[in-house]
Amino acid sequence: MENQTLEAVLTFASVLAVFVLAAVQLVKNTVNMPLNIVPIVGLVIGLLIGAAAYPFTILDVTLRLWAGGLAGLSATGLFELAFSKRPGNTKEC
Repeated sequence: MENQTLEAVLTFASVLAVFVLAAVQLVKNTVNMPLNIVPIVGLVIGLLIGAAAYPFTILDVTLRLWAGGLAGLSATGLFELAFSKRPGNTKEC
């Protein structure tokens, strides 16, 4: 039973990630903001889209919020990993 719930949340998060990615890119291109708050914006957008997706799933609100949060963080990280060229190291020596 719990395995099926986790599988449903991860499946829903995978579907939501596409829409969250598009919404985050729209916000990034529209609003001038520091790069370090983009993951927070992705998380908030993911939570909002997850909560608003109630007609499309039978998941509880809590599970939809989890899926939206996961989608927001994964979509932001995926885009930054794939398309951002950041030279340098994480630590200055």
